[in-house]
Parts: sequence; C-alpha cells; structure tokens
Amino acid sequence: MKCKTRGEESRHVSALSYNRICRYFGRCGYNANMLSLLSQRLLTVLQLTRMALVFTAISNAYCTALLLSVSVDAALDPGRMLSITGISVGLYGFGMSLNDIIDRRRDRQIASHRPLPSGRVGVLTAHTICTFLGLSAVACSILYANFSGRWMSPVLVVAAGLLITFYDFAGKYLVAPGLIALGLIRFLHALAPAPEIPVLWHPLLLLTHVTILSTVAYVWEQKRPPLTKIHWWSVLGGLTVVDAIVVALVLERSGWSGLHLTPWLALPGAAVVGFVALAWWTWRRSPSRREAGQRLMLYGLLWLIVYDVCFVFAYVGWLPALLMLLFLPVAYFSVQLMRWWSTVVAVSQTPEFKRA
Repeated sequence: MKCKTRGEESRHVSALSYNRICRYFGRCGYNANMLSLLSQRLLTVLQLTRMALVFTAISNAYCTALLLSVSVDAALDPGRMLSITGISVGLYGFGMSLNDIIDRRRDRQIASHRPLPSGRVGVLTAHTICTFLGLSAVACSILYANFSGRWMSPVLVVAAGLLITFYDFAGKYLVAPGLIALGLIRFLHALAPAPEIPVLWHPLLLLTHVTILSTVAYVWEQKRPPLTKIHWWSVLGGLTVVDAIVVALVLERSGWSGLHLTPWLALPGAAVVGFVALAWWTWRRSPSRREAGQRLMLYGLLWLIVYDVCFVFAYVGWLPALLMLLFLPVAYFSVQLMRWWSTVVAVSQTPEFKRA
C-alpha cells in the first residue's frame, strides 16, 4: 500500500472539506456555482487586499484616537470612528493590492496561487480596487477632519499613501530605506486620527517594532539582496534619527510634560519583553528559517494589538482596553480562515498539466 505524504493528506482533507460544503449548500437549495461565485468575487478581493490583518491597523488608529480623547476630554462619536475605520481599510488595502499589481509577473513563478497570477482577478479590476481604496482613505480622512477640525489628518494620510507607493515601487528593493519606510507607514497611519501626538510612546513603539520586526523577518526568510552590516547600521541609525527627531519636536512644543513619563509605561515595556520571548520561541519551534520568518511576521503584526491594549489600559481605562483586546482573536481567526479558504479553492480548481 502506498503511503500518503503530509501534503497529499492536507490536500485530501481540504478536498473533502470543499465537497462537504458543496453538499451542504446543495441540501439548502443552492449549488456549487453559488459557492464558486462567492469565492471568485468577495473572498478573492479579500485575498488580494489581505484584509484579514486590517484589524491591526484599525486597532492602532483607534488607540491613538482614544488617547487623544482622554487628553483633550472629547468623546469619540460614531462618525469619527467610522471615518477612522475607512482610513485604515483604505490605506491597508491600497498598499497590499498595489504590491500584488507590481509583483504580478514575479508571482507567476513563485506564488501562482495568488489572485492576480491565478487569473481570479483581472489586472484592470485590481487597478480599480487599488485606486478606489486609495481614494476612499483620503476621502475618509477629509470626513474625519470635518468632524474633528484636525485638517492635518488628510496630510498624514496622503504622506502615508506616498510612502506606500515608494515602498511598493522601489523601497522593497533598496533594503534599508524600504524597511524604515514600513515603520514610518505604520507611524503616520497611527497619527492620522491625532496629529497632536497625545502619547508620544505609542506611535514611536509602533514605528520601532515594525521596522525591527521587518528587518529580522527579512533575514530569517533569507530574502534577496541579503542584509549586510551596512544595511543593519543604516536601519538602526535611520530608526534612531527618526525617533530622536520626533522626541525633539514634542519637547520643543510641550516640554517634558508632553512625554507623559509615568510608571504605566512599564506595561508596554513588558509587552516588548514578551514579544522578544515569543520571537525566540518561534525560532526554536519552526522547522526552517523561512517558516520562522513568516511566523514571526504574522505574530509581530498581531502583537501590535497587544501594544494598543497596554496603552489604552494605562491611559484610558480597563474597559476600552478589554474591548480593544477583542481585535486580537478576530484578526487571528480571520487569517486562519483566509488560509483555509485559499487551500480549499486551490484543491477545487482543475489542475493544469504540462507536457514534459
């Protein structure tokens, strides 16, 4: 009897899952075409824009908005929260879809299962989605500025969009500038709802975490070109300069009181230590360096929500922090759902055979 490999067993289980779903919809009066249409339209768009992880961006922006609401004693009405959500969804989806549009030819060789190279999304459709998301982010920032009177917010959103465009077109090939750009994108996005920087350490921690996380994951995944000592010093030096400039600007505007140095900062500090331990555990438990890097990147992005919870708990209150913590399981299970669905769609498609 021929033994099945682990990959064959996984595809077999996925195929069975797909068949069960189709039978279920058939018993309910639907057919497999309905399921196929859903996968080709809505879920394919979600895959193109990587919306499973958009909750990390929404959490970052909500955190900054909550910190600002406490510092200026202003309530967050539904209009402001919805516009903040629109900014996060627009910027995140714009960046991810633009990246796939630019990399579609390369993805045909190394990631043919993605929506664009697989043909499940047309190039024109992808451009339309990307443009719509970018414009919606700017429109929502203008709407937020109209609600709050903070007209610096659209400027920050446009700046984040330009950085995203720079990274997708050139930054990711320049190594150090691209890695710093990733941190700055998260920094500008988090500041969009609160240009006043209510608590300096929150956006600075996001900037530092994303930059270092991206650098370590880059090394572990053995991407090309490889990081040299010059690249390492460029990343760390550039990150230090940016942090120093932001701190200096806050000191010049608000003095030492603007730094909000309190014992509660030990809470996000403990979260940093916790993530270092998680990274070490990830390295030890992963079967390969590449898989370790991929896991680290996922865990690191999800960990941004943990930082948000720590800051909200320290400066706002325990109940908003508890509600914000719900973003973590939602984001994690969204990622797992999209991965599972990608496998189901892959095994359900007719395989292509080439003559040897």
